[in-house]
Amino acid sequence: MIEIFILFTIAVGLYMAWNIGANDAANSMATSYGSGALTLKQIIVIASVLEFAGAVLYGKRVTHTIAKGIVPIESLDPHLVALGALSAILGASLWITVATYYQLPVSTTHSIVGAMVGFGLAAVSQNYLSIGDIQWGVLYKIVLSWILSPIMGAILAFLIFTVIRYAILMRFEVSAVEHIFKYLQILTACYMAFAHGSNDVANATGPMAAAMGYIGAETPPWVLVIGGLGIAVGIATWGYRVIEMVGKRITELTPTRGFSAEFATATTVLFASSLGMPISTTHTLVGSVIGVGFAGGLASVDLSVVKRILASWLLTVPIAAGIAIVLYTLMVVFV
Repeated sequence: MIEIFILFTIAVGLYMAWNIGANDAANSMATSYGSGALTLKQIIVIASVLEFAGAVLYGKRVTHTIAKGIVPIESLDPHLVALGALSAILGASLWITVATYYQLPVSTTHSIVGAMVGFGLAAVSQNYLSIGDIQWGVLYKIVLSWILSPIMGAILAFLIFTVIRYAILMRFEVSAVEHIFKYLQILTACYMAFAHGSNDVANATGPMAAAMGYIGAETPPWVLVIGGLGIAVGIATWGYRVIEMVGKRITELTPTRGFSAEFATATTVLFASSLGMPISTTHTLVGSVIGVGFAGGLASVDLSVVKRILASWLLTVPIAAGIAIVLYTLMVVFV
């Protein structure tokens, strides 16, 4: 029975990692596709390799945080922790699959946090925890990041592209400048892919580690390998849907615009990390792309697409939490 549960947990963790690759990891390369700096095939190869490397080499610390930073699982029976973590992974995964189908770039971090909160609320309803035991401060920071990260990304991208436009594009031959920035943009995209893999792999491996009892212990390398492999496969099989949305449908992108968006995103994420603030690469990059679009005038941005994306962001945590509550309740009854 235990062996079957572990195999099922691994399968669900792999499914979550596949979702991360299909939706979230696609963000790191979407602007390179939109600007024409890289083809879709090149993106799949480069992103798969770098996301996998980031996940395996640097993913263990964030995995530990996601595993026990929201719900005080050390206060619960290990059996309930296993069921709760499993329901969180599956609940978040199902929501991300739906979002990817509709080409909506949602935050996998917010999805798994929402699902873990759902598990915590279900445990509270069953009197295993009190409402005060859940780390509401983490949720407060995440809600704050919803507001701050896309705005900061948009402002930085707007300013960076405006400087490039007046300091470089208006003084030199545009085609030559865009050609140079094509290579600069590829470098920033590669950096973002590696960094994303090292951070967001925890959205799959954190709850998986919790379900299998690796709390307070070193996360086994094979867990990170599963996460990295799932992300790589997700990019290769379904990542094109979100790449198309972010890279092509929000605003027209050139190498200078794509570089501005990626540089602004990387800077914003780095600044937030230094403050210890949980932040969404998805929200930041989309905000940066919108900021670059606004630099070309309001008419340059497809506001109908932006509204759809914003609606999906607002729905992510409550939907993921709701699905996790239902799944956890069913598992407690039948498992």
